[in-house]
Amino acid sequence: MNEKQAIPMFGALSQDTRLHIVRFLVERGEDGASAGEIGTMVEASSSRASFHLSALENAGLIASERQSRSIIYRANLENLGGLVSFLLNDCCGGHPDILACCAIDPKAC
Repeated sequence: MNEKQAIPMFGALSQDTRLHIVRFLVERGEDGASAGEIGTMVEASSSRASFHLSALENAGLIASERQSRSIIYRANLENLGGLVSFLLNDCCGGHPDILACCAIDPKAC
């Protein structure tokens, strides 16, 4: 990942509702969630949820797939991983004090 790809992703994640949506979709894994489920989870109207889902999808952080009458959204784990790698390795230069935070138990997050 390069800076040009990372900046829109960071921008999309800098809004609390969008960050909550990404967290929720990561937890949902391959099953993903419908726009209605996501809207309920973040306590957003359908138009507000659609606005945030569109921003996340345009940034490459989530993907959508039509299933019958529903649209299912899933986290784009490859791009999320690339963004984390960019931040830790490219942006922070692999600084050992910064990388030390990554040695935590994932269950503690």
